[in-house]
Amino acid sequence: MSEEISTMTVSVQEREYAPFSDECSKEAISTENRDFQEIPELSKRGYQLLRENDILGAVDYFTRILLVDENNNYALVGMGDAARKRGAFRDAVNFYRRCLGFHPGNNYALFGLADCYKAMNQYQKAIEIWEEYLQLDDRNITVLTRVADAYRKIRDFKRSKAEYLRVLEMDGHNPYAIIGLGHLHYDFKEYREALFYWEKMMGETQEQVDIRVLTSIGNCHRKLKTFEEGVPYFEKALERDYYNFYALFGLADCYRGMNQQHRSLEYWNRILEQDPRNKVILTRAGDAYRGLNNIGMAVNYYNRALNIEYDTYAVLGLAIVARIQGRYDEAIASLRRLIQQDQKNYRFYLELAGCYAQKNDRMAAIEVLNEFQKLGLRNVVIIDCLETLKN
Repeated sequence: MSEEISTMTVSVQEREYAPFSDECSKEAISTENRDFQEIPELSKRGYQLLRENDILGAVDYFTRILLVDENNNYALVGMGDAARKRGAFRDAVNFYRRCLGFHPGNNYALFGLADCYKAMNQYQKAIEIWEEYLQLDDRNITVLTRVADAYRKIRDFKRSKAEYLRVLEMDGHNPYAIIGLGHLHYDFKEYREALFYWEKMMGETQEQVDIRVLTSIGNCHRKLKTFEEGVPYFEKALERDYYNFYALFGLADCYRGMNQQHRSLEYWNRILEQDPRNKVILTRAGDAYRGLNNIGMAVNYYNRALNIEYDTYAVLGLAIVARIQGRYDEAIASLRRLIQQDQKNYRFYLELAGCYAQKNDRMAAIEVLNEFQKLGLRNVVIIDCLETLKN
């Protein structure tokens, strides 16, 4: 009897709860389906917030997607993009790698991953990823210019130039390739070739030319020692930005090269108005005052530089002042210390030889220059000076 009751009870319970269980299952499936259906909208909203630089808001949307679909490619790339935007490149790498693990060949993940490696100065890794991307889309100009930039960073001139020229074959006016070629040739000290590309860029953009193109053209002339031709470009840059460091430095250095020290001082001091503790500029200004025979101001500027931090050229400047003032032994001792610190700097030997020459010790001056020659270095100025002393 009890067995019958027990069986009946189970039967009743099954009949009572089975419909409820089925209903719960249907509701769960319905909720899950609804969540999956919402993913495109959540993704769209997340990327919109990324474009608006609302990184936290975007992460919230992508996280909601990953709670439903942990391997969703849109959400993983979105999380990578968000991490990259806030500079957390290692976190971004992890998200992109995770995406590629489930979705190999995802263009956006590859692109983001390469950009992360580039930002971390891991150019070889970046190149490998971009090359993988190019297998999917070998005419993507944006990626090709990035590859060229990366080869330039690792100083592979041949490959970098080939990639830039490949871009120009597809788009003869591409500014990134033209500017990149300018930088490439400049980096390898091919200043005339660099000038060709930057002038081409200026011709393309006319009055809208980027200020960095102006200063780059000026710098080419500075390196080529065609100082007068460089001045107008730096001046144009200053018309755009009164305190542009590169334009001020360029003008000061051009006037220094033209031996117009009073003009160079105008621009050295304008830099110092903004950056009074720049020891390199303080030393350059000291040199200009020395060139104008304003020894008091020169010493003042050299000492200001040394009060910030030890500076080789400030010490050299003070040694030259000592030589000018006839304090030869003091200058010689200072220059000997400089040579101990940097045996290959020919200027130290020239100044030291000059000290001995002014002391009428010609043989000591010759011996100093021979010391430099024994290093196996060839320097035309040293050779000319030796010939003069011997004759």
